[in-house]
Amino acid sequence: MSGFEMLLIGGMAVITFAIRYGLFAVGHRVRFSPWMTQALGFVPVAVLTAIIAPAMLYPDPAKGLQVSLGNAYLVGGIAAILIAACFRNLLATVIGSLVVFFCWRWWIG
Repeated sequence: MSGFEMLLIGGMAVITFAIRYGLFAVGHRVRFSPWMTQALGFVPVAVLTAIIAPAMLYPDPAKGLQVSLGNAYLVGGIAAILIAACFRNLLATVIGSLVVFFCWRWWIG
């Protein structure tokens, strides 16, 4: 790694630490309005969707968008959504979607 890359990584680490430490240090004194608290509750869902959706829809970026039954990532993701909606159980969602994903990959070859 070059010196610039090390400096860049170090700078990102310092900024991340400062932001998080700042919230811990003065967080007990800061009060958010009810609508802000409600809005912050949607942040994890939005972040996970932004991470997972491209992996499901573009498993091989060279091939572009793959919305078909041949895409095991998409089938596994849809299974995860359905299992989560029906059972509301994290363990069942993870195990069920992995079983569907691997069985689908095996079945389609």
